[in-house]
Amino acid sequence: MQPLLIYCYDAYCGWCYGFSPVIKQIAEDYQSKLHTEVLSGGMVLPEEPVHISATAGYIQGAYKRVEELTGIQFGKDYLWHINNPDESDWFPSSEKPAIAMSIFKEMYPDRQVQFAADLQYGLHYEGRDLTDNEAYRHLLEKYKIDADDFYDKLKSEAYKEKAYYEFQLCKQLQVTGFPQVLMQATENKFHLLARGYTDYETLQKRIDLVLHELDSHLYN
Repeated sequence: MQPLLIYCYDAYCGWCYGFSPVIKQIAEDYQSKLHTEVLSGGMVLPEEPVHISATAGYIQGAYKRVEELTGIQFGKDYLWHINNPDESDWFPSSEKPAIAMSIFKEMYPDRQVQFAADLQYGLHYEGRDLTDNEAYRHLLEKYKIDADDFYDKLKSEAYKEKAYYEFQLCKQLQVTGFPQVLMQATENKFHLLARGYTDYETLQKRIDLVLHELDSHLYN
């Protein structure tokens, strides 16, 4: 089997947003050697809706650390909700963006990383509420996706099941935080390449090391 790069992320994960440029570049640079699969992790799945005010205080400090370490910028429309939680109408949930991701993956399997990055940019920079169906409309235009078809699938049980299957898969892979990058070498062998934010050079070296190891096994 061709080695598979697995990117475990969550649309609501600020560190994944900071990691987006790295994983996009990696997916592009290694597209001839590796297929990259994005798995949604289900980081925010409250049994009952929980208002943004519950986490806004934490995010107020955390987003600055993400900016400092990764160089990415959070947008003023996103930060308004974080800095004015009492006025916000946000109830974050990872479910809908994960369903959207499962629909998109079926349509464009080779552009998963790009779509994940677009979802995160929509939330963390443009301030789009990913629990709102309208938050996805601009991406349908970008990727030339039929809106009626997409919205039918977004409310279907089948794609919800696909999203929850991915949440379970991340648990089986023992993913406890995001972002996380693994390489599947064989059916049962996985290499952990990144846990938490990792810069391009470090990740590149780790990937090359595993690929070199796989090559040497192949020819010995």
